[in-house]
Amino acid sequence: MAMGNSNSPFMSDINVTPLVDVMLVLLIIFMVTAPMMMQGVNVSLPQTTPKPLTAEKDHLTVTVDRSQQIYINDYKVALEALQEKMKKILEGHPDQKVYLRADKSVPYGVVVRVISEVKNAGVERLGMVTEPLKETAKRR
Repeated sequence: MAMGNSNSPFMSDINVTPLVDVMLVLLIIFMVTAPMMMQGVNVSLPQTTPKPLTAEKDHLTVTVDRSQQIYINDYKVALEALQEKMKKILEGHPDQKVYLRADKSVPYGVVVRVISEVKNAGVERLGMVTEPLKETAKRR
């Protein structure tokens, strides 16, 4: 049997079928386990008494009241127009601090939508306004 013959029975191609099988099995394993890794960790957050912030003369406050009405300082704004109004207000002041006040009875989803609109308007520094704990709540 001659070694360089073109009629050689040996095949020089790599069989990729086992490689594809292993890759598909790995893909399925990662697809099943990925959602399990995305869940958060249960954490009991500490309650603290925040120190009051120093007041600025020309601060901008976005307020969401109990009836889910949105205000920029004292002017009522619709959620759909909030981003555009914020962009116009911040045109000359790109590093302006904005404070968000929301009633505790407002659903979390509404507050997140307001935060999203404010952030999409270009606000870099958004602060949350809270009230300190009452004495009876501290003792519990």
